[in-house]
Amino acid sequence: MALFNFFKSFSQKEIDEDMKLVDQILALDESMQKLTDAQLQNKTSEFKQRLANGETEDDILVEAFAVVREASFRVLGLKHYPVQLLGGIVLHNGQIAEMKTGEGKTLVATLPAYLNALSGKGVHVVTVNDYLAKRDQEWMGKVHTFLGLSVGCIVYGLTNSERRKNYQADITYGTNNQFGFDYLRDNMVIYKRDMVQRGLHYAIVDEVDSILIDEARTPLIISGQGDESTDTYKKANEFIQTLEGRILDPNEDAEIDPFDREFKVEDVDFIVDEKRKSSNLTEKGTAKAEKFFGIDNLSDSDNIELAHYINNALKANTTMTKDVDYVVNHGEVEIVDEFTGRIMQGRRFSDGLHQAIEAKEGVEVKAESKTLATITFQNYFRMYEKLSGMTGTAKTEEDEFDEIYKLDVVEIPTNKPVQRADDVDYVYINERGKFNAIIEEINKVHATGQPILVGTISIEASERLSSALKKAGIAHTVLNAKNHEREADIVAQAGRLNQVTIATNMAGRGTDIMLGGNVDHMAMQRLKREGLSDEVLEQVDSFAETSDKEVLDARKKYRHYKDIYRPDIMAEAEKVREVGGLYIIGSERHESRRIDNQLRGRSGRQGDPGKSRFFISLEDDLVRLNGGEAVSKFVEKYDYDENEPIVSKMVSKAVEKAQIRVEANNFATRKRVLQYDDVMNKQRTIIYNERKEVLYGNDMKNQIISMIKDVISSAVYTFTNPDIKPENWEMTALLNYLNGLAVPVSTLHFENINDYSQQDLINYITDATLAKYEDKEAQFGSENMREVERVILLRVIDQKWMDHIDAMDQMRKEIGVRAMGNEDPVRAYTNEGFEMYEDMTKSIQEDTVKYMLSVQIRQNIERRQVLKPSEEVKEAEPSQGSDGKDPRLEGLGRAERRRLEREAKKSQVKK
Repeated sequence: MALFNFFKSFSQKEIDEDMKLVDQILALDESMQKLTDAQLQNKTSEFKQRLANGETEDDILVEAFAVVREASFRVLGLKHYPVQLLGGIVLHNGQIAEMKTGEGKTLVATLPAYLNALSGKGVHVVTVNDYLAKRDQEWMGKVHTFLGLSVGCIVYGLTNSERRKNYQADITYGTNNQFGFDYLRDNMVIYKRDMVQRGLHYAIVDEVDSILIDEARTPLIISGQGDESTDTYKKANEFIQTLEGRILDPNEDAEIDPFDREFKVEDVDFIVDEKRKSSNLTEKGTAKAEKFFGIDNLSDSDNIELAHYINNALKANTTMTKDVDYVVNHGEVEIVDEFTGRIMQGRRFSDGLHQAIEAKEGVEVKAESKTLATITFQNYFRMYEKLSGMTGTAKTEEDEFDEIYKLDVVEIPTNKPVQRADDVDYVYINERGKFNAIIEEINKVHATGQPILVGTISIEASERLSSALKKAGIAHTVLNAKNHEREADIVAQAGRLNQVTIATNMAGRGTDIMLGGNVDHMAMQRLKREGLSDEVLEQVDSFAETSDKEVLDARKKYRHYKDIYRPDIMAEAEKVREVGGLYIIGSERHESRRIDNQLRGRSGRQGDPGKSRFFISLEDDLVRLNGGEAVSKFVEKYDYDENEPIVSKMVSKAVEKAQIRVEANNFATRKRVLQYDDVMNKQRTIIYNERKEVLYGNDMKNQIISMIKDVISSAVYTFTNPDIKPENWEMTALLNYLNGLAVPVSTLHFENINDYSQQDLINYITDATLAKYEDKEAQFGSENMREVERVILLRVIDQKWMDHIDAMDQMRKEIGVRAMGNEDPVRAYTNEGFEMYEDMTKSIQEDTVKYMLSVQIRQNIERRQVLKPSEEVKEAEPSQGSDGKDPRLEGLGRAERRRLEREAKKSQVKK
């Protein structure tokens, strides 16, 4: 038996251990049923008292879970399955529960949320969008409210006071964006009363792979209005329109360094590397740029900014595709999430790329912004005392979860055996053959009545398929970023007989597809046809308490209509099962196997039958750019008809290897991003802690005095030297420096300078300065002086930190050039970042001393923000890739890039 256990997987060992607790929870079911509502509710205060008396959450887990299970049944009519109890234990243990689609993850979260909220420190349940956050708060929140806990919800558009109230709740639902932005805003406020969050105690992250993996490269950024946009974006775009280029073959010069790929003699102006999603001017293109803009040398240091404009315009026109990477809605360029196909509300491409796309599309070019605060999701969620997550697909990324977040992945078995058949991929020689085969397959299957969901990677592909289906006369619906507002309606009907649905990536959509249709949706549609107002309809399917008679009447009708439609839907669901359940067709393999698995997981929920198959073409980006020469040689060797599927283990293996290779590259990039942000995170933590001392009203007098002493000591040590005679010290420079800081030096006389030591000088100047400081306090009064200190400290810290963020960001953009000098860019960024932080700290001290010594009593001492936040964005791409490639080199010709490379190497040799 011991030997057998040794060979068990980690998940199975965890499950075996946790199932002992599950059995104990189930054993309490009968006793819990006997409790009255009041007795069940009183368990909450009992648990809190037991925790206060020294018991741990683990000690009361079995009883607490049994209480929630019974409460859920009484309030929602839902009683947790054993596997859901298992998932709850895994979440409480600070692990990731991998639970397949349709297994009821939302209900699972009620168990650890309740248990961990009993300590009074707050629990955050994190979802991917506002709709799910509000739905879960109103739906699952009923269980917690019944048991005496308060429930809040953080969504877009709340006021500060509303946010603060919701964060004070025992359990708070919200999105990753809102939680992260609130953290940043809290560290920008100028009064403690304006803060909204409390400590980061415990988070349960739904769709944890989407939030902690897919969005790990997209820092949250709060910006203020920067410089006005210039016409340079438009001019750069006009220039790009005059050029001709070519696309680099992915297998071209495969063994040559990427920097050298375009350095052959070219008769085009630029080269596009689709694999790296980059484009570069050739020598010919560089010469045209110099002529167009009237400059002598594009690579001259004075023209680096212009080169950046040109490079962004080139990238916008050659690698960023409308209806794939972004859409244009009502004159706005909006980013499309490559993983979900949704519009990324409020997000802008960083570093001027968004403005370049706006110029390309002929819409208003918005002003650039100045970064006020920023953090990655990786570092935000690692601040929680305990973190857990759930998703249908995490196993393929378990190494990353372990390395970055120290989270184990536990595979939870399904409640019922999975009946879905996952058929082998059909591979075609080209895209035309693949699309023909998909249409033919849809035609054949549609004739049987079996519902079909076709998953695509881009809007472009979904619309191309839709067009072909229209020509074939097949009725269908399309779900993509252009009509995402109809998501709930479309998904609700996707499991009905004869239904054909085309959808961009289904990852993170959070809605189950039910065979036969969704009874809630049909009842709601009936109410809509009766002309009820949107305000009433929004409250009909809500669990929120109300006394509004119109809403109560509508809810009564809603329940009645559900009773009417339920038998028909159940009958239709049975017919759907008879024809094979939901058929999933993947029109292309995604870069991540996990996203493919999420699409497949939409079929076969809760033991339903189902089927899935992927249709692939050798022209698909994944295969074409990452398949390698083996695929190309295979195609050349065999003469396949475009409509004939390729049956080859070699090709299937090549596709899988391509996915694994891309996944590894993406992991390396995310890890690289984290290495850079870790440097900033250490500095950010120190700065934010210093700000909190000020905000919390602490007496800052001792800190100011310490700054005065440090500034004076540093100055004296800088301008004097104990190894030389005092008469040769740089006294004039010292006096000028101190005078600039308002230090009282006019009364100092140094006729007998030879009698002074460095310490004598420090003591003399410090005593005079502290005397001036005390005089200021006497004028202001102690209470006013303390507030003056807080006003000045906040303003100086915020200004210097904002400038430091910009400086660090600029260094990060340029640090990649070090790689060409055999220096690790991350190490260089760390070392120089530390030096820059030290300089910033010194500058904070100097400015604080200067303002404190020069402030006048007549001045207004009201606190003000340095720069008012104007927008919240999520950087769409990291400024620095994992390959260490210097963005300054992109867009330049060979001669210019060679010169920069030589200069970089020379500078490293000198060092």
